[in-house]
Amino acid sequence: MTDQELKAKALEVRKWIIEGTHAAKSGHPGGSLSATEAFVYLYFEEMNIDPADPDKEDRDRFVLSKGHTAPGLYAAMGLRGFFPVEELKNLRHVGAMLQGHPCLNATPGIDASTGSLGQGVSVATGMAVYGKIANKDYRVYTLLGDGEIQEGQVWEAAMLAGYRKLDNLCVIVDNNGLQIDGPIDTVNSPYPIGAKFEAFNFHVIEVADGNDIAQLRSAFAEAKATKGQPTAIIMKTVKGKGVSFMENEAGWHGKGPNDDEYARAMAELNAKEV
Repeated sequence: MTDQELKAKALEVRKWIIEGTHAAKSGHPGGSLSATEAFVYLYFEEMNIDPADPDKEDRDRFVLSKGHTAPGLYAAMGLRGFFPVEELKNLRHVGAMLQGHPCLNATPGIDASTGSLGQGVSVATGMAVYGKIANKDYRVYTLLGDGEIQEGQVWEAAMLAGYRKLDNLCVIVDNNGLQIDGPIDTVNSPYPIGAKFEAFNFHVIEVADGNDIAQLRSAFAEAKATKGQPTAIIMKTVKGKGVSFMENEAGWHGKGPNDDEYARAMAELNAKEV
């Protein structure tokens, strides 16, 4: 797809994030909106996947390590055809397909159940290790939050990934600068993020604007061309990107918009031109 077509998909994903979290009266719009372009690029351009055969053996794998941003993932997957995107209107409802965190037993196309922060990257690393042992061609992608990388388990996984030279693994860090309690650098600073991954023998790609499709295209191409090392893409993003009153506001980490906020957000998104 062209950059323009991917931007149009990103706008649709943002609308469905708002639809889903409004319908649920809960959820995590802020980090879903900051990672929207990453979700779109992965599911519409980067990964070898087939919605008609979500369990095909040679598919690329994706693990949402920051599992609370499931609304963004679900929106991209729904638009890609894994399930009707209208399912987002049942988000987080009892018995619904789309729960608050990804569940591989409930939703077609989900490769790992996640939600406990720090654990998803370990799962992804395990998938990549198996891919190497079994001589599989698939690649494994995992998305982490910048607050999440305060978890020690992230670095245990990074140590193994670097040691095993897992060039089939791409770790993406959504560096939006905010976590549930406020700015990451005042809660427990993970900086310098890139240097830490380099210390664990990762190839590091710093993306100045992770909400820019062209920059993501370049980063993922470089990651795929990297041999002998896993890659970490550190992308600088805006929490709540696309909805003015949600942008750079930690309060939108984990709450759904009320009726008035929903109307304001949708009016803004519907007025945007791609």
